[in-house]
Amino acid sequence: MKKILLASVGLLALSVATASAADIARRPMPAKAPVYVTPAYNWTGFYVGINGGYGWGGGTSFSAPFASNSFDTSGGLVGGTLGYNYQINQIVFGVEGDIDASWIKGSGICGGFTCQTKNSWLGTARGRIGYAFDRFMPYVTGGAAFGDIKNTITPVGSASETKAGWTLGGGLEANLYGPWTAKVEYLYVDLGSGPTIAASSADFKTNIVRAGLNYRF
Repeated sequence: MKKILLASVGLLALSVATASAADIARRPMPAKAPVYVTPAYNWTGFYVGINGGYGWGGGTSFSAPFASNSFDTSGGLVGGTLGYNYQINQIVFGVEGDIDASWIKGSGICGGFTCQTKNSWLGTARGRIGYAFDRFMPYVTGGAAFGDIKNTITPVGSASETKAGWTLGGGLEANLYGPWTAKVEYLYVDLGSGPTIAASSADFKTNIVRAGLNYRF
């Protein structure tokens, strides 16, 4: 009887072990968590921002009868920006406008008098075409430029006039965090000839390098 009981217990234990081994064999391996892929940045949308930089130009001179030796112009700029981008694949099309306070000026000697040309505000309305490398976008830009030119011949007099011209340049914009982007750009601006004083005038042309910080909606 004892032998029969021990044999029964052994068979029961073997059956339980076999069933447990089968359950372990059938249990699926845990699945690996999917790898998170950061979505590509999209440049589409409106944005506002601030900008600031420096402008300079060379070869400015007054025309006859108060002809001057050429002189340089230079000074800072600071202002605001408004724009819109639309992205198709990696191409980004945009429009952008800005208005800056300007301290670009220069002076020289003309026929024994002192001549000065000065710009106190400058705005542009431009198109932009960029190529998006995800969160980095180099671009070219160009369009219209507007600003005032004040010409002075001391002690003859001075005259100020709002002029329209053109601008062309390029830059690089990058996403910093969330809706914030930063840019650096170069613009060449030509406002043409300024107001005349006693039949004498000077052109306004300048190179601008500036940085900007934008918030995209």
